[in-house]
Amino acid sequence: MGQKRGTDASWPAIGTWFATGDVIRVDLDEAMRQLDHHWTIVTDPSGDIRAVRGGQITLHGESCTASGSPAGIPVLGMLAPTPPRSLGSAHFLRDHGTSSAYVAGSMANGIASVALVTELAQAGYLSFYGAAGQSIATVHAAILQLKQQLPDRPWGCNLIHSPAEPSIEDETSRLLVKEQVPCVEVSAYLDITEPLVRLRLQGVQFSASSPLSHCPRIPRVMAKASRLEVARKFLSPAPEAMVEALLRKGEITAEQAQWARQNPLCDDLTAEADSGGHTDNRPMTTLVPAFAKLRSEIAQRIPAAARVQIGAAGGLGTPEAICAALALGADYVVIGSVHQACVESGSSDVVREMLAAAGPADVIMAPASDMFELGVHLQVLRTGTMFGPRARKLLELYRSFSSIEELPTAELERLEKEIFRMPVAEVWEQTRQFFLEREPGQLERASGDPHHRMALLFRWYLGLSSDWANSGDPQRKLDYQIWCGPAMGAFNEWTRGSWLEKPTARRVADVADTLMHGAALTCRRQDLSRQGIPIPPGASDRSPRRSSDLKSDTVRFTT
Repeated sequence: MGQKRGTDASWPAIGTWFATGDVIRVDLDEAMRQLDHHWTIVTDPSGDIRAVRGGQITLHGESCTASGSPAGIPVLGMLAPTPPRSLGSAHFLRDHGTSSAYVAGSMANGIASVALVTELAQAGYLSFYGAAGQSIATVHAAILQLKQQLPDRPWGCNLIHSPAEPSIEDETSRLLVKEQVPCVEVSAYLDITEPLVRLRLQGVQFSASSPLSHCPRIPRVMAKASRLEVARKFLSPAPEAMVEALLRKGEITAEQAQWARQNPLCDDLTAEADSGGHTDNRPMTTLVPAFAKLRSEIAQRIPAAARVQIGAAGGLGTPEAICAALALGADYVVIGSVHQACVESGSSDVVREMLAAAGPADVIMAPASDMFELGVHLQVLRTGTMFGPRARKLLELYRSFSSIEELPTAELERLEKEIFRMPVAEVWEQTRQFFLEREPGQLERASGDPHHRMALLFRWYLGLSSDWANSGDPQRKLDYQIWCGPAMGAFNEWTRGSWLEKPTARRVADVADTLMHGAALTCRRQDLSRQGIPIPPGASDRSPRRSSDLKSDTVRFTT
């Protein structure tokens, strides 16, 4: 039995359908699931709403009665093909060589692992390796492995702004250019740095066949921002002083300098809303349209800015959220927190279990290790760990006292017993050994600045807490730092009772396929609603579909 059209005998019709030649008739909810096909929505003589393919249509603006004419039946609307690959910007897919506008964002410390990037790239999705917090040697090894495994697939690596460790940012940017990483996701920038500008310009490749405005770029740059003032910097050309400095040092060519003055700093710009990790907790509904408007304004004086694709990130854990982001005008979507609970992530099994049990409100803001002195916070999991409150306590102590020696005896004892779980002297020795290898300049500064030494001691805890989580250290479970946004809880609610409820079943490519299929189905439901056609009960099923079921949907009516 098909969907009834209701009691209104003069349902508005847009035309008449004639059953000529070979035709296919199905219930409306069945047609909804056939995302690759075009369907005509009609009212048959019994009053049922059905979907048909084939036949002939005559369009008009008159109303038709339920019985239609003897030669035809009323057409109520159309369902255009809406496969997942049609969502977002076709330009984005072409530019990155992907089959979807779904992007896996970088998660630091290798949580966005080589295995995760490889799995998604093989499925046609662009994803980024999480280089932040890793040693240069580790990042280099990961890049070489990805280059070997994915010679013709979309993938990338991230570059994070590191004001406390500028040499790490500099070395990483040079490595990304040297190894010709296809795409770089740059994040946590509050201002433009020379390593970022150098990476952008050294990747511009000139040839006689390419005009200056269309030179190929390796790597392409995808920037993340959550503030308009930062977005403006990425949509604009690089600062002239930095371009001139790089030119004087011979690190860029005159042609690259000329190109810099006519082009924005990024190819793609992601509006980062309420995400896990570094975030300003911005609402996506205001951020994405604001970025798009800013792009249009800047394009009036820098025409190349019009080609920048605007993406959406933060809070995307369900098909409806992805559909909403695209409706706001996003050219692509970036998913992060949800992937951390997948089996390919660099997290531990115990962390995956904790994430799979999280609700939408089980998050808290806590000080970030890499920008601790600046008071920058990031969003982490609240339940099952004491990291959030303990990290906040460290920032409170840092702001209240000028050195570790100034701490009252009770505070020092609590620090050593509950947070460090070892004497301060032992923590400092571990900290000293770490920075001797990674950033010796930090130790030089700390020798003459007790407050900075205090910050390094506290950063020992903030930095290792993520490592303890990734390794699943059972002795440090209460100190796990687990980056997480509300999207994780939303995803858990969506998958409750389904085959994706358990983290052991969450393979990252399946998660991506299922979310994008659900988003396409959601967009189709909206198409029906806009045309005034009742949504069939079957189309309201929000449960995740298995990848094998998605494939069968696309081939059932190919003849």
